[in-house]
Amino acid sequence: MGACVMTNLSAFPAPVLPGLHNLLSRYAESMTWLARYMERIENLARLIEVTGTFVRPRNVCAGWDSLLQINADEARFFATHEQASEHEVVAFYITERDNPGSIAGMAEAVRENARALRPLISTEMWMHLNVFTKWVRELTPRDIRAGSLSGICTRLKQECQTHFGITEGTLYRDQAWLFYITGKHLERADQITRLLDIKYHTLLPPGADIGSDIDISQWTSVLRSAAAYHAFRRVLPSGMTPVNIVGFLLKNDGFPRSLSTSLRQVHSALGLLAGEYRLRHGSHILERVEELRVTLVEQTAEEIILRGLHEYMEWIQCQLRQIQEEITQAFWPATPPSPVSSAIQVQ
Repeated sequence: MGACVMTNLSAFPAPVLPGLHNLLSRYAESMTWLARYMERIENLARLIEVTGTFVRPRNVCAGWDSLLQINADEARFFATHEQASEHEVVAFYITERDNPGSIAGMAEAVRENARALRPLISTEMWMHLNVFTKWVRELTPRDIRAGSLSGICTRLKQECQTHFGITEGTLYRDQAWLFYITGKHLERADQITRLLDIKYHTLLPPGADIGSDIDISQWTSVLRSAAAYHAFRRVLPSGMTPVNIVGFLLKNDGFPRSLSTSLRQVHSALGLLAGEYRLRHGSHILERVEELRVTLVEQTAEEIILRGLHEYMEWIQCQLRQIQEEITQAFWPATPPSPVSSAIQVQ
């Protein structure tokens, strides 16, 4: 479900792009990926916690293998593991250093990006990320036993939320901030489409009717995975239907993690880069984001489902990958690799 993206953290300075006003292009790259990794860690922690709560022996279709499907990690996982048991999947996603998509792997990437950004980020950001990533890197498989998993996930979420709060309160509002916002909301948009896609086409038990008790239970888990349960019940207290939930997660402008909100934030940040900072070489990316926003506005949730939710989510994900690639080419084009550069591969 996704091509791999390579992000290089080189010890040699990248060029200053025209219009960046002395912001090194490597800073733009590191800021974008710092935000994406922290958002991804929080999302993954929530998915693990919710899966542990909702998996039941009678409901194996909503099992631990759904995490692998959401993250397109089946091939990587089964290359070294025999079955998608709770213990093996949880270890794969929290402590396995060989998995670059694990929380431990992403924490290492966060630390390296923060190190590269030290001249730009606040002391508070730097200190918190140091403490957080050190704690994650010291976790062992013994620390994530079933009885302690919920506490580990809770702390992961809280640490990510603390980071976002510190960043909101201390990061200077210039180009670096706009790249941070772009990365954060690109990641949110990608995560919400993956979650909906897998739920609708993989988790629904064969032969079960949409709207059945088991289906409603799974939709509840989707809302909780997206941190949307309380917001949804506030807006639609008696509307727990697939159409309403799909519409809420895709189109509700008041929910901060909806696809609509994320695309609006990306469009706004890129627009400011193109306008206030005259980074015109990224203006074509705005057109692609605007196209996504238009397709979302012009369809109801019912129409999206009838026309094919899976196909639409796959198309959105493809467009989001293309946007990231175009941002890369516009703001930090590839340079010949250096002997001391490290590559981090992510889905």
